[in-house]
Amino acid sequence: MDATRRGRLSDLSRGAARSVASAAHRTGSAARGTGRRIRRVTDAKGAGESGLGRLIELHGINTAGDAMVAVALANTLFFSVPTGEARGRVALYLLITMAPFAVMAPIIGPLLDRFRHGRRWAIALTLLVRAFLAWVLAGAVDSEDFSLYPAAFGCLVSSKAYGVTRSATVPRLLPEGGTLVAANSRISLAGIISGAIGAGVAAGISYFSLEWSLRVTFVVFCVGVVVALRLPKRVDSTEGETPTTLSLDETGPIPRRTAVGNAVVVALRANGALRAFSGFLTFFFAFLLREHPIGGLDTAVAFGLVAVAAGIGSTVGTTIGSRLKARPDFVIAVVLSILTGAALAGALIYGIVTVVTVAAAAGLAQSLGKLSLDAIVQRDVPEAVRTSAFARSETVLQLSWVVGGAIGIGLPLNGRLGLSMAAAGLLAVLALTLRDLRRRSRT
Repeated sequence: MDATRRGRLSDLSRGAARSVASAAHRTGSAARGTGRRIRRVTDAKGAGESGLGRLIELHGINTAGDAMVAVALANTLFFSVPTGEARGRVALYLLITMAPFAVMAPIIGPLLDRFRHGRRWAIALTLLVRAFLAWVLAGAVDSEDFSLYPAAFGCLVSSKAYGVTRSATVPRLLPEGGTLVAANSRISLAGIISGAIGAGVAAGISYFSLEWSLRVTFVVFCVGVVVALRLPKRVDSTEGETPTTLSLDETGPIPRRTAVGNAVVVALRANGALRAFSGFLTFFFAFLLREHPIGGLDTAVAFGLVAVAAGIGSTVGTTIGSRLKARPDFVIAVVLSILTGAALAGALIYGIVTVVTVAAAAGLAQSLGKLSLDAIVQRDVPEAVRTSAFARSETVLQLSWVVGGAIGIGLPLNGRLGLSMAAAGLLAVLALTLRDLRRRSRT
Protein backbone atom coordinates (compact mmCIF):
# COMPACT_ATOMS: atom_id res chain seq x y z
CA MET A 1 0.00 0.00 0.00
CA ASP A 2 2.73 2.42 1.01
CA ALA A 3 4.76 1.49 -2.06
CA THR A 4 1.72 2.10 -4.28
CA ARG A 5 1.09 5.48 -2.66
CA ARG A 6 4.73 6.45 -3.01
CA GLY A 7 4.62 5.44 -6.67
CA ARG A 8 1.55 7.60 -7.28
CA LEU A 9 3.14 10.54 -5.50
CA SER A 10 6.27 10.03 -7.57
CA ASP A 11 4.21 10.00 -10.77
CA LEU A 12 2.39 13.14 -9.68
CA SER A 13 5.69 14.88 -8.89
CA ARG A 14 7.15 13.94 -12.25
CA GLY A 15 3.99 15.11 -14.00
CA ALA A 16 4.04 18.43 -12.14
CA ALA A 17 7.72 18.89 -12.96
CA ARG A 18 7.04 18.19 -16.64
CA SER A 19 4.16 20.67 -16.62
CA VAL A 20 6.30 23.36 -15.02
CA ALA A 21 9.15 22.68 -17.45
CA SER A 22 6.73 22.76 -20.38
CA ALA A 23 5.19 26.03 -19.19
CA ALA A 24 8.64 27.56 -18.71
CA HIS A 25 9.66 26.42 -22.19
CA ARG A 26 6.52 27.91 -23.74
CA THR A 27 7.03 31.17 -21.82
CA GLY A 28 10.66 31.35 -22.90
CA SER A 29 9.74 30.62 -26.52
CA ALA A 30 7.04 33.31 -26.45
CA ALA A 31 9.48 35.82 -24.93
CA ARG A 32 12.13 35.01 -27.53
CA GLY A 33 9.55 35.24 -30.32
CA THR A 34 8.34 38.61 -29.03
CA GLY A 35 11.94 39.80 -28.77
CA ARG A 36 12.64 38.76 -32.37
CA ARG A 37 9.53 40.58 -33.62
CA ILE A 38 10.49 43.74 -31.72
CA ARG A 39 14.02 43.51 -33.09
CA ARG A 40 12.70 43.19 -36.67
CA VAL A 41 10.69 46.38 -36.21
CA THR A 42 13.45 48.40 -34.55
CA ASP A 43 16.11 47.21 -37.02
CA ALA A 44 14.03 47.96 -40.14
CA LYS A 45 15.18 50.42 -42.84
CA GLY A 46 18.86 50.06 -42.04
CA ALA A 47 18.51 50.83 -38.32
CA GLY A 48 20.02 47.48 -37.38
CA GLU A 49 23.20 48.09 -39.36
CA SER A 50 23.61 51.70 -38.20
CA GLY A 51 22.90 50.98 -34.53
CA LEU A 52 19.77 53.13 -34.44
CA GLY A 53 17.72 50.04 -33.60
CA ARG A 54 19.59 49.64 -30.31
CA LEU A 55 18.90 53.28 -29.48
CA ILE A 56 15.19 52.83 -30.26
CA GLU A 57 15.05 49.85 -27.89
CA LEU A 58 16.95 51.78 -25.23
CA HIS A 59 14.56 54.73 -25.50
CA GLY A 60 11.61 52.37 -25.10
CA ILE A 61 13.09 50.97 -21.88
CA ASN A 62 13.92 54.47 -20.63
CA THR A 63 10.42 55.81 -21.31
CA ALA A 64 8.75 52.79 -19.71
CA GLY A 65 10.82 53.33 -16.55
CA ASP A 66 10.03 57.05 -16.43
CA ALA A 67 6.32 56.33 -16.89
CA MET A 68 6.41 53.85 -14.00
CA VAL A 69 8.04 56.45 -11.73
CA ALA A 70 5.43 59.04 -12.80
CA VAL A 71 2.54 56.67 -11.96
CA ALA A 72 3.99 55.95 -8.52
CA LEU A 73 4.46 59.66 -7.77
CA ALA A 74 0.95 60.47 -9.04
CA ASN A 75 -0.52 57.88 -6.69
CA THR A 76 1.48 59.35 -3.81
CA LEU A 77 1.10 63.07 -4.45
CA PHE A 78 -2.25 63.32 -6.21
CA PHE A 79 -4.77 60.51 -5.99
CA SER A 80 -4.29 59.60 -2.34
CA VAL A 81 -5.36 62.95 -0.88
CA PRO A 82 -8.17 65.55 -1.27
CA THR A 83 -7.91 67.99 -4.18
CA GLY A 84 -6.90 71.03 -2.13
CA GLU A 85 -4.12 69.17 -0.36
CA ALA A 86 -3.07 67.52 -3.63
CA ARG A 87 -2.57 70.91 -5.29
CA GLY A 88 -0.33 71.94 -2.43
CA ARG A 89 1.66 68.73 -2.63
CA VAL A 90 2.15 68.95 -6.38
CA ALA A 91 3.13 72.61 -6.10
CA LEU A 92 5.66 71.65 -3.43
CA TYR A 93 6.92 68.87 -5.69
CA LEU A 94 7.39 71.32 -8.56
CA LEU A 95 9.11 73.83 -6.29
CA ILE A 96 11.51 71.34 -4.72
CA THR A 97 12.30 69.40 -7.89
CA MET A 98 11.89 71.90 -10.73
CA ALA A 99 13.35 75.05 -9.15
CA PRO A 100 16.78 73.45 -8.63
CA PHE A 101 16.50 72.00 -12.12
CA ALA A 102 15.91 75.50 -13.52
CA VAL A 103 19.17 76.59 -11.90
CA MET A 104 21.04 73.48 -13.07
CA ALA A 105 19.62 73.47 -16.62
CA PRO A 106 22.28 75.81 -18.10
CA ILE A 107 24.93 73.53 -16.58
CA ILE A 108 23.62 70.21 -17.91
CA GLY A 109 24.44 70.82 -21.58
CA PRO A 110 28.04 71.95 -21.04
CA LEU A 111 28.57 69.22 -18.44
CA LEU A 112 27.41 66.54 -20.85
CA ASP A 113 29.65 68.01 -23.55
CA ARG A 114 32.55 66.83 -21.39
CA PHE A 115 31.23 63.27 -21.77
CA ARG A 116 31.27 63.37 -25.56
CA HIS A 117 34.09 60.80 -25.58
CA GLY A 118 31.94 58.49 -23.45
CA ARG A 119 28.30 59.09 -24.33
CA ARG A 120 27.43 55.41 -23.82
CA TRP A 121 28.72 55.62 -20.26
CA ALA A 122 26.94 58.94 -19.71
CA ILE A 123 23.62 57.44 -20.88
CA ALA A 124 24.20 54.31 -18.78
CA LEU A 125 24.96 56.49 -15.76
CA THR A 126 21.63 58.36 -16.09
CA LEU A 127 19.82 55.00 -16.03
CA LEU A 128 21.90 53.62 -13.16
CA VAL A 129 21.18 56.71 -11.05
CA ARG A 130 17.44 56.32 -11.67
CA ALA A 131 17.61 52.62 -10.78
CA PHE A 132 19.14 53.52 -7.42
CA LEU A 133 16.63 56.34 -6.85
CA ALA A 134 13.70 54.09 -7.77
CA TRP A 135 14.84 51.78 -4.98
CA VAL A 136 15.01 54.78 -2.61
CA LEU A 137 11.53 55.91 -3.68
CA ALA A 138 10.20 52.41 -3.02
CA GLY A 139 11.11 52.83 0.63
CA ALA A 140 9.72 56.38 0.82
CA VAL A 141 6.31 56.17 -0.89
CA ASP A 142 4.43 54.34 1.85
CA SER A 143 5.82 56.42 4.72
CA GLU A 144 5.77 59.60 2.57
CA ASP A 145 9.22 60.43 3.93
CA PHE A 146 10.74 63.75 2.82
CA SER A 147 13.40 61.79 0.92
CA LEU A 148 10.67 61.36 -1.70
CA TYR A 149 11.37 64.88 -3.00
CA PRO A 150 15.16 64.80 -3.44
CA ALA A 151 14.84 61.32 -4.97
CA ALA A 152 12.19 62.60 -7.39
CA PHE A 153 14.44 65.56 -8.23
CA GLY A 154 17.30 63.18 -8.95
CA CYS A 155 15.07 61.15 -11.25
CA LEU A 156 14.07 64.33 -13.10
CA VAL A 157 17.64 65.55 -13.60
CA SER A 158 18.83 62.09 -14.68
CA SER A 159 15.92 61.74 -17.09
CA LYS A 160 16.66 65.10 -18.71
CA ALA A 161 20.37 64.34 -18.84
CA TYR A 162 19.44 61.15 -20.69
CA GLY A 163 17.24 63.18 -23.07
CA VAL A 164 19.89 65.67 -24.08
CA THR A 165 22.58 63.00 -24.40
CA ARG A 166 20.29 60.80 -26.49
CA SER A 167 19.48 63.75 -28.78
CA ALA A 168 23.19 64.34 -29.28
CA THR A 169 23.62 60.64 -30.11
CA VAL A 170 21.00 60.29 -32.85
CA PRO A 171 22.99 61.98 -35.66
CA ARG A 172 25.79 59.45 -35.14
CA LEU A 173 23.44 56.51 -35.75
CA LEU A 174 21.47 57.64 -38.80
CA PRO A 175 20.98 54.84 -41.37
CA GLU A 176 22.34 55.53 -44.83
CA GLY A 177 19.91 57.78 -46.68
CA GLY A 178 17.87 58.40 -43.53
CA THR A 179 16.87 61.76 -42.13
CA LEU A 180 17.01 63.04 -38.59
CA VAL A 181 13.27 63.73 -38.46
CA ALA A 182 12.45 60.16 -39.55
CA ALA A 183 14.85 58.72 -36.99
CA ASN A 184 13.37 60.85 -34.21
CA SER A 185 9.86 59.84 -35.32
CA ARG A 186 10.73 56.17 -34.85
CA ILE A 187 12.35 56.84 -31.48
CA SER A 188 9.35 58.93 -30.33
CA LEU A 189 6.86 56.28 -31.45
CA ALA A 190 8.76 53.62 -29.50
CA GLY A 191 8.63 55.91 -26.48
CA ILE A 192 4.88 56.44 -26.79
CA ILE A 193 4.14 52.72 -27.00
CA SER A 194 6.55 51.65 -24.25
CA GLY A 195 5.49 54.53 -22.02
CA ALA A 196 1.86 53.43 -22.27
CA ILE A 197 2.85 49.84 -21.48
CA GLY A 198 5.03 50.93 -18.56
CA ALA A 199 2.28 53.13 -17.13
CA GLY A 200 -0.24 50.28 -17.43
CA VAL A 201 2.08 47.79 -15.72
CA ALA A 202 2.87 50.28 -12.95
CA ALA A 203 -0.82 51.09 -12.43
CA GLY A 204 -1.62 47.37 -12.15
CA ILE A 205 1.15 46.66 -9.65
CA SER A 206 0.49 49.90 -7.73
CA TYR A 207 -3.08 48.75 -7.10
CA PHE A 208 -1.58 46.13 -4.81
CA SER A 209 1.70 47.79 -3.76
CA LEU A 210 3.36 51.09 -4.69
CA GLU A 211 6.59 49.80 -3.20
CA TRP A 212 6.75 46.77 -5.49
CA SER A 213 5.85 48.89 -8.51
CA LEU A 214 9.04 50.86 -7.89
CA ARG A 215 11.05 47.68 -7.25
CA VAL A 216 10.05 46.52 -10.73
CA THR A 217 11.01 49.98 -12.05
CA PHE A 218 14.47 49.41 -10.55
CA VAL A 219 14.81 46.26 -12.66
CA VAL A 220 13.66 48.10 -15.81
CA PHE A 221 16.34 50.77 -15.41
CA CYS A 222 19.00 48.13 -14.72
CA VAL A 223 18.12 46.47 -18.04
CA GLY A 224 18.47 49.89 -19.65
CA VAL A 225 22.01 50.22 -18.29
CA VAL A 226 23.03 47.01 -20.08
CA VAL A 227 21.41 48.10 -23.36
CA ALA A 228 23.09 51.54 -23.15
CA LEU A 229 26.53 49.99 -22.82
CA ARG A 230 25.85 47.87 -25.90
CA LEU A 231 25.33 50.90 -28.16
CA PRO A 232 27.81 51.12 -31.07
CA LYS A 233 31.21 52.65 -30.29
CA ARG A 234 30.72 55.42 -32.85
CA VAL A 235 28.24 56.99 -30.42
CA ASP A 236 31.33 58.26 -28.59
CA SER A 237 32.81 59.89 -31.69
CA THR A 238 33.27 63.68 -31.50
CA GLU A 239 34.78 64.19 -34.91
CA GLY A 240 33.94 67.67 -36.23
CA GLU A 241 31.94 68.82 -33.19
CA THR A 242 32.15 72.30 -31.64
CA PRO A 243 29.96 74.05 -29.02
CA THR A 244 27.04 76.31 -29.96
CA THR A 245 24.62 78.81 -28.43
CA LEU A 246 20.88 79.31 -28.87
CA SER A 247 21.26 83.02 -29.66
CA LEU A 248 20.66 84.85 -32.91
CA ASP A 249 24.13 86.38 -32.95
CA GLU A 250 27.69 85.42 -32.16
CA THR A 251 27.48 86.12 -28.42
CA GLY A 252 29.51 83.31 -26.92
CA PRO A 253 32.60 84.29 -24.93
CA ILE A 254 34.60 81.66 -26.85
CA PRO A 255 35.16 82.47 -30.55
CA ARG A 256 34.50 78.82 -31.50
CA ARG A 257 30.86 79.07 -30.35
CA THR A 258 28.54 79.33 -33.34
CA ALA A 259 25.01 80.85 -33.33
CA VAL A 260 22.27 78.59 -34.68
CA GLY A 261 20.33 81.20 -36.64
CA ASN A 262 16.90 82.84 -36.70
CA ALA A 263 14.89 79.89 -38.03
CA VAL A 264 15.97 77.61 -35.18
CA VAL A 265 15.26 80.24 -32.51
CA VAL A 266 11.79 80.94 -33.94
CA ALA A 267 11.01 77.22 -34.11
CA LEU A 268 12.27 76.73 -30.56
CA ARG A 269 10.12 79.60 -29.28
CA ALA A 270 7.04 78.06 -30.90
CA ASN A 271 7.88 74.64 -29.49
CA GLY A 272 8.40 76.22 -26.10
CA ALA A 273 4.81 77.50 -26.26
CA LEU A 274 3.55 74.06 -27.29
CA ARG A 275 5.46 72.41 -24.46
CA ALA A 276 4.25 75.01 -21.94
CA PHE A 277 0.66 74.34 -23.03
CA SER A 278 1.26 70.62 -22.54
CA GLY A 279 2.50 71.20 -18.99
CA PHE A 280 -0.43 73.51 -18.29
CA LEU A 281 -2.90 70.97 -19.64
CA THR A 282 -1.40 68.12 -17.60
CA PHE A 283 -1.81 69.81 -14.23
CA PHE A 284 -4.81 72.04 -14.88
CA PHE A 285 -7.01 69.26 -16.27
CA ALA A 286 -5.77 66.80 -13.66
CA PHE A 287 -7.20 68.94 -10.85
CA LEU A 288 -10.12 70.38 -12.82
CA LEU A 289 -11.56 67.02 -13.88
CA ARG A 290 -11.12 65.65 -10.39
CA GLU A 291 -12.93 68.55 -8.74
CA HIS A 292 -15.49 69.29 -11.49
CA PRO A 293 -16.26 66.20 -13.62
CA ILE A 294 -17.76 67.10 -16.99
CA GLY A 295 -20.35 65.47 -19.21
CA GLY A 296 -21.77 63.49 -16.31
CA LEU A 297 -18.77 61.16 -16.55
CA ASP A 298 -16.97 59.49 -13.69
CA THR A 299 -13.66 61.21 -12.89
CA ALA A 300 -11.61 58.14 -13.83
CA VAL A 301 -13.44 57.83 -17.17
CA ALA A 302 -12.86 61.52 -17.95
CA PHE A 303 -9.17 61.16 -17.07
CA GLY A 304 -8.96 58.11 -19.31
CA LEU A 305 -10.60 59.83 -22.28
CA VAL A 306 -8.28 62.85 -22.05
CA ALA A 307 -5.17 60.68 -21.67
CA VAL A 308 -6.16 58.42 -24.57
CA ALA A 309 -6.94 61.43 -26.78
CA ALA A 310 -3.55 62.97 -26.05
CA GLY A 311 -1.83 59.67 -26.75
CA ILE A 312 -3.67 59.19 -30.03
CA GLY A 313 -2.86 62.75 -31.09
CA SER A 314 0.82 62.24 -30.29
CA THR A 315 0.93 58.92 -32.14
CA VAL A 316 -0.79 60.39 -35.21
CA GLY A 317 1.58 63.35 -35.18
CA THR A 318 4.62 61.09 -34.95
CA THR A 319 3.34 58.90 -37.78
CA ILE A 320 2.59 61.90 -40.00
CA GLY A 321 5.97 63.45 -39.19
CA SER A 322 7.90 60.48 -40.53
CA ARG A 323 6.21 60.86 -43.94
CA LEU A 324 5.53 64.59 -44.21
CA LYS A 325 7.41 66.47 -46.95
CA ALA A 326 6.14 69.98 -46.19
CA ARG A 327 8.45 72.75 -44.97
CA PRO A 328 8.95 72.32 -41.21
CA ASP A 329 8.52 76.09 -40.64
CA PHE A 330 5.09 75.85 -42.26
CA VAL A 331 4.19 72.75 -40.25
CA ILE A 332 4.97 74.52 -36.97
CA ALA A 333 2.73 77.46 -37.95
CA VAL A 334 -0.08 75.05 -38.90
CA VAL A 335 0.02 73.02 -35.68
CA LEU A 336 0.16 76.22 -33.63
CA SER A 337 -2.95 77.42 -35.48
CA ILE A 338 -4.75 74.11 -34.90
CA LEU A 339 -3.98 74.08 -31.18
CA THR A 340 -4.93 77.74 -30.76
CA GLY A 341 -8.25 77.10 -32.51
CA ALA A 342 -8.92 74.03 -30.34
CA ALA A 343 -8.16 75.98 -27.15
CA LEU A 344 -10.48 78.82 -28.25
CA ALA A 345 -13.23 76.32 -29.04
CA GLY A 346 -12.76 74.74 -25.62
CA ALA A 347 -13.04 78.13 -23.94
CA LEU A 348 -16.20 79.08 -25.84
CA ILE A 349 -17.95 75.68 -25.76
CA TYR A 350 -16.59 73.95 -22.68
CA GLY A 351 -17.55 70.29 -22.52
CA ILE A 352 -16.21 66.76 -22.73
CA VAL A 353 -16.02 66.83 -26.55
CA THR A 354 -13.97 70.03 -26.69
CA VAL A 355 -11.75 68.96 -23.78
CA VAL A 356 -10.93 65.68 -25.54
CA THR A 357 -10.35 67.63 -28.78
CA VAL A 358 -7.94 69.99 -27.03
CA ALA A 359 -6.02 67.03 -25.58
CA ALA A 360 -5.77 65.36 -28.98
CA ALA A 361 -4.69 68.62 -30.64
CA ALA A 362 -2.06 69.16 -27.94
CA GLY A 363 -0.61 65.69 -28.51
CA LEU A 364 -0.59 66.18 -32.28
CA ALA A 365 0.92 69.67 -32.09
CA GLN A 366 3.64 68.76 -29.61
CA SER A 367 4.86 65.72 -31.55
CA LEU A 368 4.73 67.36 -34.99
CA GLY A 369 6.21 70.58 -33.63
CA LYS A 370 9.15 68.78 -32.05
CA LEU A 371 9.82 66.74 -35.19
CA SER A 372 9.71 69.94 -37.25
CA LEU A 373 12.16 71.60 -34.87
CA ASP A 374 14.49 68.62 -35.32
CA ALA A 375 14.18 68.98 -39.09
CA ILE A 376 15.03 72.69 -38.94
CA VAL A 377 18.07 71.98 -36.79
CA GLN A 378 19.13 69.35 -39.31
CA ARG A 379 18.57 71.74 -42.22
CA ASP A 380 20.03 74.97 -40.86
CA VAL A 381 22.61 74.04 -38.23
CA PRO A 382 26.01 72.84 -39.46
CA GLU A 383 26.90 69.30 -38.49
CA ALA A 384 29.79 70.60 -36.43
CA VAL A 385 27.39 72.22 -33.92
CA ARG A 386 24.21 70.22 -34.39
CA THR A 387 24.55 67.89 -31.41
CA SER A 388 25.26 70.75 -29.02
CA ALA A 389 22.18 72.60 -30.31
CA PHE A 390 20.01 69.58 -29.57
CA ALA A 391 21.30 69.37 -26.02
CA ARG A 392 20.47 72.98 -25.25
CA SER A 393 17.08 73.01 -26.96
CA GLU A 394 15.92 70.02 -24.88
CA THR A 395 16.63 71.97 -21.70
CA VAL A 396 14.66 74.99 -22.94
CA LEU A 397 11.66 72.78 -23.76
CA GLN A 398 11.71 71.11 -20.36
CA LEU A 399 11.73 74.44 -18.56
CA SER A 400 8.82 75.59 -20.73
CA TRP A 401 6.84 72.54 -19.59
CA VAL A 402 7.61 73.40 -15.97
CA VAL A 403 6.40 76.99 -16.38
CA GLY A 404 3.17 75.78 -18.01
CA GLY A 405 2.62 73.25 -15.24
CA ALA A 406 3.12 75.87 -12.54
CA ILE A 407 0.52 78.12 -14.20
CA GLY A 408 -1.89 75.18 -14.38
CA ILE A 409 -1.55 74.56 -10.64
CA GLY A 410 -1.99 78.21 -9.69
CA LEU A 411 -5.08 79.08 -11.76
CA PRO A 412 -8.62 78.80 -10.36
CA LEU A 413 -10.34 75.57 -11.40
CA ASN A 414 -12.49 77.13 -14.11
CA GLY A 415 -12.33 75.43 -17.49
CA ARG A 416 -13.36 78.41 -19.58
CA LEU A 417 -10.96 80.76 -17.78
CA GLY A 418 -8.00 78.39 -18.04
CA LEU A 419 -8.47 77.61 -21.72
CA SER A 420 -9.07 81.31 -22.52
CA MET A 421 -5.75 82.29 -20.95
CA ALA A 422 -3.94 79.44 -22.67
CA ALA A 423 -5.48 80.36 -26.03
CA ALA A 424 -4.38 83.98 -25.57
CA GLY A 425 -0.80 82.90 -24.95
CA LEU A 426 -0.80 80.57 -27.96
CA LEU A 427 -2.31 83.30 -30.13
CA ALA A 428 0.50 85.71 -29.19
CA VAL A 429 3.19 83.15 -30.07
CA LEU A 430 1.38 82.29 -33.33
CA ALA A 431 1.37 85.97 -34.32
CA LEU A 432 5.11 86.24 -33.65
CA THR A 433 5.78 83.05 -35.61
CA LEU A 434 3.77 84.22 -38.64
CA ARG A 435 5.51 87.60 -38.54
CA ASP A 436 8.93 85.96 -38.62
CA LEU A 437 7.87 83.62 -41.43
CA ARG A 438 6.70 86.59 -43.52
CA ARG A 439 9.95 88.43 -42.93
CA ARG A 440 12.01 85.43 -44.04
CA SER A 441 9.84 84.88 -47.12
CA ARG A 442 10.58 88.46 -48.28
CA THR A 443 14.33 88.01 -48.04
